[in-house]
Amino acid sequence: MMASEPPQDPFHRRLHHIVPAGLSAETAQTGGMVRRAAISGASVGSSRLWMGQTHVAPSTVSANHHHGESETAIYVVSGTPSFVFLDMEGDEPREVRIDAKPGDYVFVPPFVPHREENPDPESEAVVVIARSTQEAVVVNLDELRWG
Repeated sequence: MMASEPPQDPFHRRLHHIVPAGLSAETAQTGGMVRRAAISGASVGSSRLWMGQTHVAPSTVSANHHHGESETAIYVVSGTPSFVFLDMEGDEPREVRIDAKPGDYVFVPPFVPHREENPDPESEAVVVIARSTQEAVVVNLDELRWG
């Protein structure tokens, strides 16, 4: 057995403890925000999960992006971030804004173009993100819509 392979017995694998100083910015990024990985294939050998933090500076709007096939769950730690996406129902697409606050959760389905905004002029917004893929899949877009 190679050193990087998990033991055959699933009950004797080790737990991993990641402290705030151990988060890594060596992950996919989008303009206007900083992502830091905590749990990933690279950091702990996860095969189906990515988890980390995103920081959005005061008065900042991120670039438009989506996360490919990843389901994304977001928990707001601090600040008042907004999440903007297109509602494609009806004749004309329209931007929809979810204004969140600490303690709120937001779910982003796979492939949904969106952006994060931090309207607060003084405080950064910090969220914890969990994704259903082992790495941070990020596809940056010019617009919220495809094409």
